[in-house]
Amino acid sequence: MLDLLDQHRTFTTDQLVDLAFGSVGRARNRLNTLHDRDILDRFRHYQRPGSQSWRWTLGPVGAALIAAGRDETLPRPAVVRDATARLAMSPTLAHLLTVNGFFVALTAHARTHPGARLVRWWNEARCREACGNLVRPDGHGVWADNGRAVPFWVEADLGTETLARVAGKLTSYAALPPRRAYPVLFWLPTTARETNLHTHLQRSVVPDGLAVATAAADHAAASGGPAGPVWRIVGHPDRVRLADLPTPTGGGASWDG
Repeated sequence: MLDLLDQHRTFTTDQLVDLAFGSVGRARNRLNTLHDRDILDRFRHYQRPGSQSWRWTLGPVGAALIAAGRDETLPRPAVVRDATARLAMSPTLAHLLTVNGFFVALTAHARTHPGARLVRWWNEARCREACGNLVRPDGHGVWADNGRAVPFWVEADLGTETLARVAGKLTSYAALPPRRAYPVLFWLPTTARETNLHTHLQRSVVPDGLAVATAAADHAAASGGPAGPVWRIVGHPDRVRLADLPTPTGGGASWDG
């Protein structure tokens, strides 16, 4: 869990339940203990009605444990606290939680479905490193299901950008070398937004050889999540499972795993 928080910065309580605990009661007891010992830190914003779920990060002791494991200089507690405060006020926090929630849902699905596994999960920084800054995916994963592996790039959309800007990202993906020519997945908030994006993409030109698919969070919530039959390939009306998305090699694109 500390490694995941180091790589992906923050998770909600519910996301950590799905990642590591399996039950809310057990998660709260363990997380509170880790918080009391400064291994984890947490924050949330005031809202009415109700209360926002805690967002969990590495605390000073947790950050020190990660650094010690890498034989790095231990961070000062004040620096760790400052990083948490900046994250709590970051305008990209909602986007980060959406991206992390996507991969958490895949991990949770794999826990209850033998034969399914999230083989790889990269954050944005690791993606940029692998792509030479040609593109800036929000994440990258490799999803395996009963022997078929599907690598993919994911773009999480909150509905704040124009459809032209969203679609314009595909030009850069088309410039990636063949070894990185994975399907590009757009994870959208609503089916209405998804329908509008498909209309826009059908009017524009999707680069040759680039597989593009979309799914909407509101539809996926009742249809098995991102692993389920929720993906619409551009130009096709039917939805397919993540494991059934077309890839350049037919049986699952090659990847360096």
